[in-house]
Amino acid sequence: MSESKADLRDETPKPRRRQARGERRIQQLLDAAAHVFCRTGYTSASTNAIAREAGVSPGTLYQFFPNKEAIAVELGERLNRRMMETHGIVFAPENVGLPLGELLDTVLDPMIEFNCANPVFLALIQSSDAPGRLLEEHAELHDSIQDRISELIGVRNPGLSPERRTHTTTMAFALFKVGLALILGHEGAEREAYVAELKAALYGYLAPVLGTEGVRARP
Repeated sequence: MSESKADLRDETPKPRRRQARGERRIQQLLDAAAHVFCRTGYTSASTNAIAREAGVSPGTLYQFFPNKEAIAVELGERLNRRMMETHGIVFAPENVGLPLGELLDTVLDPMIEFNCANPVFLALIQSSDAPGRLLEEHAELHDSIQDRISELIGVRNPGLSPERRTHTTTMAFALFKVGLALILGHEGAEREAYVAELKAALYGYLAPVLGTEGVRARP
């Protein structure tokens, strides 16, 4: 046969290279969209502005995304996955028994870092006309995080009634979200000051419920 195995090997990598190039282009467009959404807001953003930010033609953008909504949904899905990975790590069983101060550092620092590195995450969620699919996925993430907080509280204080645990979980998460908005609204030393204030507020609120010392987590 005239076609050798070497010939076949030469052919196989090409689709993979095309796929890799396509993924790089998609990420380029998503990064550009994140900048535009943060700068102008989702409502005012346009596909032309995103294409300009990415340094490509609108035609190139439309090869990958049919409209602005599709870009926002893809960007939101990727951010949601990364946030799920983050809170999966911070709520690991081995962290639950830490002294309260260390526990707050372990849980809050990665979540604050993620949101500071990805301000578009909240910019999209807070938009009045964000795509419904994006909001639904964020609601699922929100519920998942609340469930993990509730589990943590239950391990730290198994004697709490279900009603008190729900109230404590809801209030702690609300404090975090309010504090996070202040943190994201500042930079440098002011941001660090609000991080410290958020931790102090949560420490003061949770200490009477969870105790301040380390505990032995249930297997």
